[in-house]
Amino acid sequence: MSDSQQVADKPESRPPAGNGVDRFFKISARGSTVGREIRGGFATFFTMAYILVLNPLILGSAKDRFGEQLDPVQLTTATALVAAVMTIIMGVGGNLPLALAAGLGLNAVVAFQVAPLMGWDDAMGLIVLEGLLICVLVVTGLREAVMHAIPQALKQAIGVGIGLFIALIGFVDAGFVTRVPDAANTTVPVQLGGTGTLAGWPMLVFCAGVLLTVALLARKVRGAILVSIVVMTLVAMVINALADVPTWGLTTPAWPDSVVSAPDFGLIGDFSLFGAFGQVGVVTIVLLVFTLVLSDFFDTMGTVVGVSAEAGLLDEQGKVPNLGRVLLIDGAAAVAGGAASSSSATSYVESAAGVGEGARTGFANLVTGGLFALALFLTPVLTIVPLQAAAPALVAVGFLMMTQVRHIPWDRYDIAIPAFLTIAVMPFTYSITNGIGAGFVAYVLIQAVLGRAKEIHWLLWGTSALFLVYFAIDPIEQILGVK
Repeated sequence: MSDSQQVADKPESRPPAGNGVDRFFKISARGSTVGREIRGGFATFFTMAYILVLNPLILGSAKDRFGEQLDPVQLTTATALVAAVMTIIMGVGGNLPLALAAGLGLNAVVAFQVAPLMGWDDAMGLIVLEGLLICVLVVTGLREAVMHAIPQALKQAIGVGIGLFIALIGFVDAGFVTRVPDAANTTVPVQLGGTGTLAGWPMLVFCAGVLLTVALLARKVRGAILVSIVVMTLVAMVINALADVPTWGLTTPAWPDSVVSAPDFGLIGDFSLFGAFGQVGVVTIVLLVFTLVLSDFFDTMGTVVGVSAEAGLLDEQGKVPNLGRVLLIDGAAAVAGGAASSSSATSYVESAAGVGEGARTGFANLVTGGLFALALFLTPVLTIVPLQAAAPALVAVGFLMMTQVRHIPWDRYDIAIPAFLTIAVMPFTYSITNGIGAGFVAYVLIQAVLGRAKEIHWLLWGTSALFLVYFAIDPIEQILGVK
């Protein structure tokens, strides 16, 4: 059991739930409290609030086939609206501390691979179709069946891989790890800081934040992650006011000139469901939708399993509570993201930060979703938290999720090798989907060569075959003449 789980250990004798909210969300039944849920909701929001800046930056910087660009202000409104609505729906309907927002990676595919082939409304229409297809997979039970078919050890490996991945996200977001500018002329692809050394006030804030967070965790201080975020944000604001800091990245820790900003809902509903078919060929559309569905499908699967495992919510068979509803809501989030022109919305691995604060139920989502709703009007205030102050939470959560590695039977190579590939490929390729795919393919291959082909669930055969297509998509496109 990880340290984060120890914070919310279930007591041996639990008092009866005191009110309807407690009973509805099973707060006491899951060993949590309203205070922990609130802290968890805040922590999750602050670790993923960057999406309010990053999603408009990614989508707004791209041009569609006709040279048109999306308005950044409208993108910010759409991003906050979808995150608020779908996070609250997930909290009420799925009762998991799992926040949703525009998916990173998916938005890049939309911006730089889909939109250049068609108009923005057509591209967002494809996102809606992708979401509807995922919903169909959920309704038919296929998506849930795939998750149940995964061996327990691979599920644990997914959680560990996500832990390393989320820690890497924290290091990269803070600038602690950066790409080597002239990587083509060196065998070292990444480096410490921007120049091989740690320099600048923002880096000091990040390093101090990591030390503060781990110290508070070691002392089992309640609200350790949230306390660190708040304290380091205040420190960053003081530093920014007194020192000459060239840049903090996406957000600057300075009190804004204007506290309130008016939302612009101009992009809501601006999509064409079948417009893409008039712009590009059917084969191209099928391949694009296939890529989007596979990424969304398994990113969500990994996130749901990993976050639920860290929260101690998996049952004896490793199943996620309310899984059918959770997956349906996640599919609906993709539809909502496309309909709002903010790209496909999906479950966020940063939700683990809230779990690290003790969140165990969907009540935390009401807090996170409420803050995203406030962001519609208070974006200038709620985005003053610099990445250097929020990123230490991701590093700490990475450690907490990493503790699940002890449950994997490392003396059994038939399961240990696929588990290792799952864990390693996620951070090394910056993709949850790639890690799951590598683990699936390796697991099926090893079981087959050991003469256990008949023991492999047919869904694992099928998904492994899809992953082979996914990994070989470039030569397939060339053979089909798409490129």
